Amino acid sequence: MTLDVSASDEDAQGVEVVTFGCRLNACESEEITRRAMADGISEAVVFNTCAVTAEAVRQARQAIRKARRERPAARLIVTGCAAQIDPAAFAAMEEVDLVLGNAGKYAPGAFDAEGSRVRVGDVFAARRPTGAAGAGRGRVRAYVEIQNGCDHRCTFCVIPFGRGNSRSIPPQTVVERVRSLADAGYLEVVLTGVDLTSWGADLDLALRLGGLVRKILAEVPQLSRLRLSSLDAAEIDAELMTALADEPRLMPHLHLSLQSGDDLILKRMKRRHRRVDALGLVREVRRLRPDAAFGADFIVGFPTESEPAFQNTVALVEEAGLAFVHVFPFSARPGVPAARMPMVLGAAVKDRSRRLRAAGEAGLRRHLDRRVGACVRGLVERPGLARAEDFTEVAFAGDQAPGRMITGPIAAHDGRRGRLDRWEVCG
Repeated sequence: MTLDVSASDEDAQGVEVVTFGCRLNACESEEITRRAMADGISEAVVFNTCAVTAEAVRQARQAIRKARRERPAARLIVTGCAAQIDPAAFAAMEEVDLVLGNAGKYAPGAFDAEGSRVRVGDVFAARRPTGAAGAGRGRVRAYVEIQNGCDHRCTFCVIPFGRGNSRSIPPQTVVERVRSLADAGYLEVVLTGVDLTSWGADLDLALRLGGLVRKILAEVPQLSRLRLSSLDAAEIDAELMTALADEPRLMPHLHLSLQSGDDLILKRMKRRHRRVDALGLVREVRRLRPDAAFGADFIVGFPTESEPAFQNTVALVEEAGLAFVHVFPFSARPGVPAARMPMVLGAAVKDRSRRLRAAGEAGLRRHLDRRVGACVRGLVERPGLARAEDFTEVAFAGDQAPGRMITGPIAAHDGRRGRLDRWEVCG
């Protein structure tokens, strides 16, 4: 679970897409751009919204109002999860010209000016997703959607109502999209989805995520790096564990959707793992792949969270050796069970968020301490900055274009990223 806001460059036809939320949204925004262009849309701004938090919805509404002030002649279109879940709220905004749900945003004619102002269907009626492949910028990395929707009902999460049930992209379609991106020069591809580890459960195939990973690596030998986005700690299959052990092109970095380090809170969240399960998974992955690094998402201030329960989450950061911690203050979303539970005071939530972020920063420093002296291969993301296989940022002096691969030993770090004093191009 991540929250980000980004805007695409306006294309020649005047279609701009403003993206809120997760990597899947960013990936889908490129498909939205293509669909809008195919529909002949010009002088338009499309807002691809997120509904994970109330703040994400507030930011989208603020951006819509600003766009109307700055571009009075543009057609303003709202789509994404927030539009799917609460179309009436966006339809009530006088600035909005079209509200388009997730279920139909890729359909031919979806962005046409003719027709109803609100086009939001039943997302739970959606069947096989078309999926999207986001090319990214600067030939650095690309994102391929392999799955959409979620069959689970965590008590804090509204996303199934925006995305529908879990649906998987067929394996050969995924392979072909990855192959196309690798042939276009991308060295790294990231597999993304709403509930990535559920991939394949709805297909009539004896194949799960680990099998798909092996299939991609076997059939796309020209791909240098394959990376996975956020994973559910309760669903990682045995073949994926084996792939981590013996597939060097599968990156040794797992970002886990943990949400809490306290068993009672996990139970009230309706998560399917316990604290001991998370710690056991991390230990087993490190046994199979000693160079693995871990990140995790945590919700702070979930209803009924006590100080001792919060301390269990803080302690988990160090016990699991987490390097990349994402902290989200609890946001009560309308219609979810957690919104009816006793709330934690806002001041306590703010204080705990600060303390958990500090624990995450300490975890990153410990990770960087362990990496000093190690030789890494970094994919250059922008001049002077590359990303190692385990997701560590490394700074370097010199002029290498994004999308190139460099290698060298980490000489030191500044608490946020490693530093290469000497390096060479390796791809």
